[in-house]
Amino acid sequence: MWYQVKAYLKFLLQSTNQHGVHSPFVYDLVTKCFYDTTKFEDYSKLINYKKKLINNQELIEVTDLGAGSRVTKSNKRTVSSIAKNSGTTRKRARLLYRLVNYFNPNSILELGTSLGIGTQAMSLGNSKNSITTIEGCPNISKFTKEQFKTHELKKVEFITSDFSEAINKLTPKTYDLIFFDGNHQKEATLNYFETLLPKTHNDTMLIFDDIYWSKGMTEAWETIKQHPKVTVTIDTFFWGFAFFRKEQEKEHFTIRT
Repeated sequence: MWYQVKAYLKFLLQSTNQHGVHSPFVYDLVTKCFYDTTKFEDYSKLINYKKKLINNQELIEVTDLGAGSRVTKSNKRTVSSIAKNSGTTRKRARLLYRLVNYFNPNSILELGTSLGIGTQAMSLGNSKNSITTIEGCPNISKFTKEQFKTHELKKVEFITSDFSEAINKLTPKTYDLIFFDGNHQKEATLNYFETLLPKTHNDTMLIFDDIYWSKGMTEAWETIKQHPKVTVTIDTFFWGFAFFRKEQEKEHFTIRT
């Protein structure tokens, strides 16, 4: 906890808004997507989906394959507690929606489905995209699949598996967006990143969740920033964005959202 507090204070001192951005690509992304105040009709669907989860007291036996929960060590948790403590926040779900609406990615890979809050946001952001989402816990996977049916989420391929095993079996195609939202550990994150590099292209966007979860996660993020194929990164504190745009000079941005 103290590590995150200190990291956030440092972030506030270093971060800027669109006025400190000189890259046209990043400036447009910040002003037209990050700071877009449009009240999209689909936002109500995001709110209703999470509200139903928060009101659900069903118990799920959780298998934690990643860093686990900061809130409880119990392996039996209510859907409500998972939605409140582990699920994508309303603010981040809206940003995910806007990102997909802005970039219009055709193929998306998500590591860490959980209750599907982020998956739903990405699905609604562009109804034409196809999403492959991977969840390690069989019981959460079973529950979320039923939610997807109820809410008629289309073009979503659901894989229940350990991340490493699943990504090594993925079909040989590239993804336009890859969302790393599961295992918040340094070695695992870097392994997923390196394994998935062949499935990226010049315009692929990578999103890393909770880059200040721990010192190890921040070290993983710093390693990713320095990778020779990565040219543009954006640190928003809760998420880290990485791009491979060869037409741009290597540059790192720290942006308040």
